[in-house]
Amino acid sequence: MSKKSQTENSRHDTQATDTQATDTQSTVIQAAEIERLANEPQGSLPREFYLFVRANKQWWLLPIVAVLLLLGVLVLLGSTGAAPFIYTLY
Repeated sequence: MSKKSQTENSRHDTQATDTQATDTQSTVIQAAEIERLANEPQGSLPREFYLFVRANKQWWLLPIVAVLLLLGVLVLLGSTGAAPFIYTLY
């Protein structure tokens, strides 16, 4: 074998070892990130929804959710003593 091919083989082995080390480090970093996220306090549903809307720029969902919440409040109040006052809204 020529000296040039030995050098190329050595270089290839070094690159393979570096790739394996990088993969191992990446796995350790991912495991640490998962551990950190698992130990964070859980967010509330409104906070999660807000973060979703903000991250995905889905601002058009906010009026729909607001109307559904208001309708739900009206239905709940319709079964209480406030029913005579609510029926005037319909």
